[in-house]
Amino acid sequence: MTNQQLKSGNPRVDIEYRRKKSAEEMREQIISFTLMIFFTLIAFGAVAYGKFSGWFTIPFLILLAVVQVLFQLYYFMHMKEKGHESPAIFLYSGVLVASMTVLALMTVVWW
Repeated sequence: MTNQQLKSGNPRVDIEYRRKKSAEEMREQIISFTLMIFFTLIAFGAVAYGKFSGWFTIPFLILLAVVQVLFQLYYFMHMKEKGHESPAIFLYSGVLVASMTVLALMTVVWW
């Protein structure tokens, strides 16, 4: 956990470690935020271009949306950190059940 303090006995070392860790986390969040803005601009560009068929545009937009959701989960909701295994299991099992339900309903509707 990020709020957990080190007990090295040297307060200067502990403060330097926390500063380094905070700087690293901020850099990761800025990079992921920049990539998410870039993906959003790509999605707007793909729709605005208008010469792509719907068979390309819709799966492409869904792919970009999935990538952005993963960025949200891992960087902004801190799912990559230690101690978040059980929420991750619940989240992934919910995604699995939801995707299987959507797939089953699509199969029923199409056939």
